[in-house]
Amino acid sequence: MPALRQVASINVGRRRRLEARGFRGETGIFKESVAGPVAVGPLGLDGDVVVDGRHHGGLDQAVYLYRQEDYDWWSSELGRPVAPGTFGDNLTVAGLPDPGLVIGTRLELPELQLEVSAPRIPCNTLAARMGDSSFVKRFLRAERPGFYCRVIEVGRVSVGDAFALKDNPETPLTTLDLFRAVQRSLDAAELRAFLDVPIDGRTRREFESKLSGRKG
Repeated sequence: MPALRQVASINVGRRRRLEARGFRGETGIFKESVAGPVAVGPLGLDGDVVVDGRHHGGLDQAVYLYRQEDYDWWSSELGRPVAPGTFGDNLTVAGLPDPGLVIGTRLELPELQLEVSAPRIPCNTLAARMGDSSFVKRFLRAERPGFYCRVIEVGRVSVGDAFALKDNPETPLTTLDLFRAVQRSLDAAELRAFLDVPIDGRTRREFESKLSGRKG
């Protein structure tokens, strides 16, 4: 019998100062667990702060999900407990067998519906949060990026909420495919393939620019 897919933790962050090698400034990556219910609007969870709106948040990256199974893996890898929310995820979810999901997959919760749009691409903020300047490379090698989602139906979420997956039949491309793709040079056919699926707006603009440059 497959494991129950459910919300294991809800995590929201406030603006906080962080000073470390490679990063000095304010961030919302430090999350605290709350029981809920928490309202979720088009731009994410009520009470959660996005400080760097240029690179994070927005309609296509409103909610960040990370698997409990991946936190368990990191706890073993790092030799210490890694708590839900450590990587800045809003929802820690359990019961997903694979670290990648098809782009466009919908997560149907009792009062909320989300759509997978992108993987997390690590940055210096994450490395500073982990106190390890090499953590970006470790995160890339691990290929356990989590999922950004857009909000299809606003609502509320609580710890323990079960959810179902509604696959996107139009594409075989997954968040892991996109995670790997942004780390290398893509040809025109590959760029078009990703532009044909509901990827996040930031990546879409980047890929459109690259495709336009190739045409030129």
